Amino acid sequence: MTRRQVREHTFKALFQKEFCDHEEYRERCELYVGELEELPEDGKREIKERALLVESHLEELDEKLDVVAEGWKTRRMGKVELTVLRLAAYEILFDEQVPAKVAINEAVELAKIYGGEDSPGFINAILGKLVKGLDEVDETDRKCL
Repeated sequence: MTRRQVREHTFKALFQKEFCDHEEYRERCELYVGELEELPEDGKREIKERALLVESHLEELDEKLDVVAEGWKTRRMGKVELTVLRLAAYEILFDEQVPAKVAINEAVELAKIYGGEDSPGFINAILGKLVKGLDEVDETDRKCL
């Protein structure tokens, strides 16, 4: 199972969060992953764990996205774009195994498949600002040492 497959299924599982509360989401996520008969058990487990990890950080992720998405608050974004942004922001901020450039590229690819015509550029711009903001924070931290 490739990282791209895991990411795409995680996106699909996470997308369901937009339509239910926390407890119902856990059940929906379990059902979605359970129906992926073609995937090995360890792949299913990884998808479920990643989706629930992202879901557990939604408030923090949305706050960070609201800061960099000038003129666009997360509550106004399309559900597809918001889900892609949340997944990529999680990878950028919390998953040390995924380089930021890879997270952005994969998010743009998901946006090309599932989003609208302007989605890839929108996603790229917001995630680029997020990464730039992190780089500026890192530079400030280094100066303080």
